[in-house]
Amino acid sequence: MATQYRKAYVPVTLDVDKEGAILPRLIWWDNGVIFQIDQILYKCRATSKKVWGGGIRYTVQIRGKESFLFHEGDKWFVEAKEDNCS
Repeated sequence: MATQYRKAYVPVTLDVDKEGAILPRLIWWDNGVIFQIDQILYKCRATSKKVWGGGIRYTVQIRGKESFLFHEGDKWFVEAKEDNCS
């Protein structure tokens, strides 16, 4: 069975450097868990291949794993795995 994903909008804490570049630092999950972004690996304009939408895609490293964080207009989202508790 294929893993299902959903678009999950999340609050993001970020810094802006003196050139105006946006640097996301923390991702806040609904259940109160905070994920610290260890490193920004890459930034480009892209569309999510797992959920609808896109914008500026940040490839980030969190706890040693690569993940995507999307900046879509004024919002931020991640590709979250669906809970299949049936």
